[in-house]
Amino acid sequence: MDDLVEMALTADIAHRVPAVTVVAMAEVGRQADEIVGVGPLPGTPEWEAEAGTDLPARRQLAWQLACLRLELGAGLDGVETVIVLRGSGVTWAVIGRAAGVTRQSAHERWGARVAAVLDRYGTGMPESVADDDPVAAD
Repeated sequence: MDDLVEMALTADIAHRVPAVTVVAMAEVGRQADEIVGVGPLPGTPEWEAEAGTDLPARRQLAWQLACLRLELGAGLDGVETVIVLRGSGVTWAVIGRAAGVTRQSAHERWGARVAAVLDRYGTGMPESVADDDPVAAD
């Protein structure tokens, strides 16, 4: 086999993968900005007009859901985004819809890892987390 091919097939890439992931995640955010749009700049009349409305929160939710779809489409895991979504009160049904799976499948894929972060001491999920555990609900 060619030396260059052998080098490509056997090189230690473990220390390079995180750098690729960081770049991919930055691009996910940029693409989500293009899909959802960015909010107005603080202090502008548009920003003032949104103050006191639910539009900034809805925009943030839409941005996170777009990020999850992009992450999954790019072959990334998306667990960090799912943790943020669950911590913000998003249901497994909405997360499953974004992932193109059922709520049960979304829960099976990410539920334990989400719980490990949001309920690290086993004392219960924060009040902000939707009470829609498919296992408990069935």
